[in-house]
Parts: sequence; structure tokens; C-alpha cells
Amino acid sequence: MSKRDYYEVLSVSRTATDQEIKSAYRRLALNFHPDRNPGDRAAEDKFKEAAEAYAVLADADKRHMYDRFGHAGLGGAATSGFDPTVFTGFEDILGGLGDIFGFSEVFGGGRRRGGPQRGADLRYDLEISFEESARDFETSILIPRQEACDTCNGSGAAEGSAPTTCPQCHGRGQIRYQQGFFTVARTCGQCRGTGSIIAKPCPTCRGAGRVQKERKLTVRIPAGIATGQRLRLTGEGEAGVAGGPRGDLYVVIQVLDHPFFQRDGNDLHCEIPLQYPTAALGGPIRIPTLAGEESFTIPEGTQTGTTFRVRGRGMPDVTGRGGRGDLLVTVKVLTPKKLTKEQKKLLEQFAASLPKDKYEPTPLDDQGDRGLFDRVKDIFG
Repeated sequence: MSKRDYYEVLSVSRTATDQEIKSAYRRLALNFHPDRNPGDRAAEDKFKEAAEAYAVLADADKRHMYDRFGHAGLGGAATSGFDPTVFTGFEDILGGLGDIFGFSEVFGGGRRRGGPQRGADLRYDLEISFEESARDFETSILIPRQEACDTCNGSGAAEGSAPTTCPQCHGRGQIRYQQGFFTVARTCGQCRGTGSIIAKPCPTCRGAGRVQKERKLTVRIPAGIATGQRLRLTGEGEAGVAGGPRGDLYVVIQVLDHPFFQRDGNDLHCEIPLQYPTAALGGPIRIPTLAGEESFTIPEGTQTGTTFRVRGRGMPDVTGRGGRGDLLVTVKVLTPKKLTKEQKKLLEQFAASLPKDKYEPTPLDDQGDRGLFDRVKDIFG
């Protein structure tokens, strides 16, 4: 079954502010909270649906991609690798429900504190030229990220020792207590939310289990990619905690403007100057394309502003299924600013051979108003 529009789920407009989105989510979360609807699976599903919608719309990057491409533009990011910090301020509502009601199944990245934790997703903004966006190519990027410590293999414990389960939270990383309708969860103060105690920390990572490193990656850029689109490199994000899986790396593309071409979908637009004799008589001209100049025949009597469509000379479809777009060439007929005596004489002779300009009065319209010609004649007598 297809997902509902996230704005529809939260009952807000597409121009809603962050505060309006937050207020709408709080209202729904309170209304469909499982503590208020015990045993009601429909209310639980709506509670999760609202949380998923909020996780996307409260994240500026995900909201931008969703506004442009809908659910397809998220590439699964709505239900994996969400940023849990967007739910800051809702502790009174959420409490420990992530464990109790299976938020891990809804968000993918959800997890039980103290156990294996999925690494954070990373974002890398990659700037490429317009010409590069029109062809397949590979490039190298350098990513700073958290990686598992080689000394302790990510355990955080020094050689010959191992982490022990926190006696206060029993490995959960949270202390829960009941407050009215809600189950409230607070980070365990003894283990600081990790669920385990490291008596002898690893000297390399100081007990963190991870260290900061730079990793060089090769990224393949598909032909036809556009600004705002992103590439997902699965498992190239930060290392997980306690043996958890890596996060993903999202490479967000920024295509530089071209001095001549403008892109509209897969079509390209450009303007070229045209001498008056060529516009009047027609004939071959040279037009620019992404592959170099090509010959194109201008028909006789072409007017300035006329647009010609050159099939298959636009951008390739990024999916590889739609072929290429078209090139739309708009001609602008040039009026010479300076003429030699001979050119002026020839132009005067040409003008003399043309019919004289003739302005006819505009007939009266249905309301009896007079035309422009009559009004001008009155002004000048």
C-alpha cells in the first residue's frame, strides 16, 4: 500500500513552518499515544505514521528532497538513518516506546540502548561542472568519519579486559519510570547511556571504541545528474557502536551553472545571435551542443525570438531509461549599430524596394471605444 503524503499525515500545508510542523506532530502523538489507546493497533499505527512524517519534515535536508521528489526522492531515508535529535523536546511523549512498540521496525536505525548501535549517516556536498553532469565519470572524495578502533576492535576495553553490563540500568542505557499516562525514560547516569561499564579503557580510543579517520572513496557520477540529487553509498557512513552496522554516506550534488546553456529537466535552452540577411534568406549556421558545434539550417524569413528544437541534443536521462532531452535554440536577430557608407546605401535601396509602412485605423470595439490610431491623430491635430 502506498504511503500517505507526509503533509497530509500531519494536517499541515506544504509551506508550514518548523514550529507548525512540531505542534502538529505533538498534537497527533498525544492523541494516538499507546498509553492512551491500550490495545488499539490502529492508534499505534497512526502514532508511528506521524512519527515517520515528522522525522522527515523536521529534517531540513530530507524535507527538501521530499518536496522535490516525494517518497521516491528519500531513497529509503525516511525509514533508515533518521536523525534522532529531531525528536528532542518530545521525551515526555516518547519515553521508552522505541523498545516497547518496535520503533526499530519503523525507522530502521532505531535500537535498544546499550546494544549494537547503527553508525550515523554522513553527508558530503560534491560540486561538479555542467559538462561533468552530462557524462558518466568517477571522482575521489576524502571523508572524515568515525571508524572502529583497531587496537580494541571497537570494544573500547583495553587488551585483556572486556566491558561489563551496567548494574544500574541492566544494560538498557535508560532508567524508566511512570509519569501519569506516560512512560518516561532518562539516560542512565552510571553508564551514560551505553549500557555497559568499561573498567580499563583502551588507550587508543579512550574507551569510545571508535577513532576519527579520513577515508578516500571513489564515487561514480551517473550522466544526467542534477543539482539537489544525491547518491547513497551504503555502509560508508560512520562505524556503529558495539558491533552495530555502519551508517550510509549521502553525496549531494551541486552542478555549477553553464555560461551558455540553461537546463529544464532533460532539455537544454540557449540563445544564438543571427545576422539579418541569414534570418531573411535562410541558410546553414553553426550551433553549439554538449558534443561540440553542429550545422543547422535556418529557414527563410525567420523572425527574432523563434525557437527551434534539435532532437536528442539535450541532457541524458539520469536513470538511463529516458534517452536524451532536446536542445531548444532561440535566435535573436542582430541589428547593426554601425554601418559603412556602402552598407547604408545598400540598405536604403533595399528599404526603398519594400512596401511603405501603412497604419490603418482600428475599428470601434463593442463598447464604442476608438482605436489607438484615432486617439493619436487627435493629439497631434
